[in-house]
Amino acid sequence: MFFIGIGTALLAAAIHFVVEKLAHFKFDLIKHYFDDCAKNNCLYQPALIWMGINLVITVAGASLVTFLQPMAAGSGIPYIKAYLNGVKIPGLLTFRAFVAKTLGVVLSILGGLACGKEGPMAHSGSIIAAGLGRGRINFCGGKSISFYSVFRNDHEIRDFVAGGAASGVSSAFGAPIGGTLFSLEEAASFWNQDLTWRVFFSSMVACFATNFLISAINGDPTKLTDPGLIRFNAFKFDLKFDLIEIPFFIFMAVVGGLSGALFVVMNYKLTVFRKRYLNKNWIKVVEAGLVAVVSAAVAFGLLVGINDCTDKAPFDSHAVTAAVYCTDKKHNSLSTLFLTTPEGCLKALLHDPFESHNPASLVAFVLIFFVLGVWTYGLSVSSGVFIPSLAIGAAWGRLIGIGVAYMMPDNPNLQLDVGKFALIGAASQLGGILRTTISLTVIIVECTDDISFGLPIMIVLMISKWVGDFITTGLYDMNVEVMGIPTLPFESPPLCEDLRASDVMSAPLATFKTKEKVETVYEMLKDETFCGFPVIEDDSLTTGKGKLKGLILRSQLLVLLKKKIFCPEGQVPPRNITIKDFRDFYPVYLKVSEIDLSDEEKSYVIDLKPYYNPSPYTVEKKFSLSRVFNLFRGLGLRHLIVTDEKNVPVGIVTRKDLAKFRVGSKRGLVKIEQLKIQDK
Repeated sequence: MFFIGIGTALLAAAIHFVVEKLAHFKFDLIKHYFDDCAKNNCLYQPALIWMGINLVITVAGASLVTFLQPMAAGSGIPYIKAYLNGVKIPGLLTFRAFVAKTLGVVLSILGGLACGKEGPMAHSGSIIAAGLGRGRINFCGGKSISFYSVFRNDHEIRDFVAGGAASGVSSAFGAPIGGTLFSLEEAASFWNQDLTWRVFFSSMVACFATNFLISAINGDPTKLTDPGLIRFNAFKFDLKFDLIEIPFFIFMAVVGGLSGALFVVMNYKLTVFRKRYLNKNWIKVVEAGLVAVVSAAVAFGLLVGINDCTDKAPFDSHAVTAAVYCTDKKHNSLSTLFLTTPEGCLKALLHDPFESHNPASLVAFVLIFFVLGVWTYGLSVSSGVFIPSLAIGAAWGRLIGIGVAYMMPDNPNLQLDVGKFALIGAASQLGGILRTTISLTVIIVECTDDISFGLPIMIVLMISKWVGDFITTGLYDMNVEVMGIPTLPFESPPLCEDLRASDVMSAPLATFKTKEKVETVYEMLKDETFCGFPVIEDDSLTTGKGKLKGLILRSQLLVLLKKKIFCPEGQVPPRNITIKDFRDFYPVYLKVSEIDLSDEEKSYVIDLKPYYNPSPYTVEKKFSLSRVFNLFRGLGLRHLIVTDEKNVPVGIVTRKDLAKFRVGSKRGLVKIEQLKIQDK
């Protein structure tokens, strides 16, 4: 856990350094052409340069993700959530995914897309955690170097991945407690007390190491003032609130819930359209390039079309500002929002002085950035939705703050407190999109270094979640649903009290005897897709029927066949196999096609008794579905054998049998549908 935190911090500091340096160079170049061409009537030059840079960089990032590892697309949090729920997703935690995710997120931000690097940090931290847990480096050609194998099982790796996801969030926001709670609330499905302190320890290490590294990059390693990639920074005023402001906050929470639900609905429609019509690799790359060009073109159009001049100095002294058509040492206020990274845009909306942005500019920014955010999330690029959501909410929150200040001209403090309304808007928007409450509250409090404002933040997050949930599910849950990943919810499906285990189990059942012919085992593995097989007693008179003796996994049978742990009937079988031999094939298990058997070997007998689990979890066929569901969730099961009154197995329940019951809630109505599960 210590090295997971260190590794995540090193990655976070490297991404931060590269993005900040290259982004500043890019926007400084565009600003130079803006200021020169505004005087010389050649504004087409900065437009073409801006669109050209975005196009080249974004196409490179999209190609990297699309052709190297498609699992690196998006933030990765829905995939990590599904993995921690118990679903194995091929390619999710591989080195290729790590390369595509880390380089891809740098290219996405430099390509001008409306995305952030905070979500992908959770995925990257999970990959680091899984790699350290496996203790092995794989190379091309099937060669590898193994350091240790003690953690090579699903239980240990999932605990490490939970710590990696928390460390990624912690290093991104400088929020170790928030990262731990995010892993608990949004990602992990199985939690215990030991895992809590391990994950928190990893998050603390990641936060401190990121703080030290970024402070060192800034030239003062002992100052330790940059604990995360994105900080909301301390406000110039105390984040205090008055009772009269609570109704405004509640109104903003409702707006955040409604706009968040609209974001999810629009992105859902777009995601379904992409899966049906934009599913070819070259089309995915072209779409990403188109979004990058449109993003630059729209930003250019707003800068040229809205002459919002101000002489107020931006909050960030290093911010790039372009005059465009402004005179008298003024600059266009929209340049502080578009000639910067999404993180810089968010800080400007939170901390810029009251007169920095007029309402017309903010309205245009909200509408444009909202559409770009919806369009960007789901592209075949490495991108996160945290920062765009916060920036959208901060913009309309600042707009409401300006309106409140004009409504109450006798209260001069409201002009100073406009950033407070921007913060409430940001929290409301993010809560309406993601639907998480506790972890987001703690993350925002830790990012602002002011706990006194925790109550309003919690209020708006709760209300925005309620409003959003009334209309649709959260963004991550929607992604999991559209991708068809068989995750198990926390509660059993409603209205299923009359269903029994026999109603949902997979039958007829494929079973083995304690001593079985090698050919029978081999052919069964070729024909069946089950990952677990009940073992029955040898003296059964009826084929496939007999009292239950245990359960053996598909992966175990393949290793036994690969190591040729069988012999002619009547002889003593070999015992030259250890637990290390089984761990060596984790997590990339053997395939039946990799097993070579001669005709003579197929006639041999394999003794399964030393290898099967003699005490698997079982239920009778009259067991209620809700209790079966609770067993799966509470114990983290993958197989549950269903028996009759005589302890004869009659079926088996897997997570796919339970995940096919999908529950939805829209506008207060509950909908339950039974899906068809197919093996591809």
